[in-house]
Amino acid sequence: MHVAFQGETGAFSEEAVRTRYPDAHVVPCPTFDAVFEAVAAGTVDRAVLPIENSLHGSVHANYDLLRDHDLVIIGELNLRIRHNLMAMPGTALAGIERVYSHPQALGQCRTYLRTHVPHAQQVPSYDTAGSAKMVAERGEANAAAIASRAAAAEYGLDILAAGIESNQQNYTRFLTLVRSSDVPMRPEGATVKTSVLYVLADNVPGALFKSLAVFALRDLDLYKIESRPLIGHPGQYLFYLDLEGHAEDEPVRRALDHLREVTQSVRVLGSYPAGPPIS
Repeated sequence: MHVAFQGETGAFSEEAVRTRYPDAHVVPCPTFDAVFEAVAAGTVDRAVLPIENSLHGSVHANYDLLRDHDLVIIGELNLRIRHNLMAMPGTALAGIERVYSHPQALGQCRTYLRTHVPHAQQVPSYDTAGSAKMVAERGEANAAAIASRAAAAEYGLDILAAGIESNQQNYTRFLTLVRSSDVPMRPEGATVKTSVLYVLADNVPGALFKSLAVFALRDLDLYKIESRPLIGHPGQYLFYLDLEGHAEDEPVRRALDHLREVTQSVRVLGSYPAGPPIS
């Protein structure tokens, strides 16, 4: 099995892939767009991508890509993220002038950075492991990266500080995506979640309430709702919603039928086993 992720070797997304699919051949991709395109084109079997972090919120780029591609969610993984500040061997913490990492990682470590290296410039990069690779390849003596312990080992950097995330309950939720033709059979005995994308029919008072009421009327538990701008319609939004239950279960199926009556469009993004936290 070939599984794509965004980033360089040593990225947290690679750790998520190896946790979920230990025997898979991992395929790094430079961007989230490239990951989605690899799955859609069939050059990989599936992808594992981050969708939200417990400290820094949603990965909006991937919500937008879910909208733009006809892929299906078949699983999730909630992975404990441990960030490390790393630099070239011999670098002292007091000498750090720049800290590179993905914006999500910089946000998750803002308390440590503000307290221990307040003088250092925070430089957003495309990837945590990619930041470590860049510092190593450039040999920047006054720079550091925030990345995984695996990235430090991969690129020969020293860890100056470990576990620098602002809160120890730092988890990233990853989704597993496949083409619609490759959706596996429904798992037995697992707690199942369904993700839905929908657009309101009218931007009028009570429209969002009516869309949510279809689930409340059937005692269906909602895990999350996320809004994103509706492209081409300024001031209007589409909504992503996660709920308990499988799309084929009668209460969920009836709720989705009802939702179609009060909205412009509804798309089921997938029904999949709920992923427990993995430390």
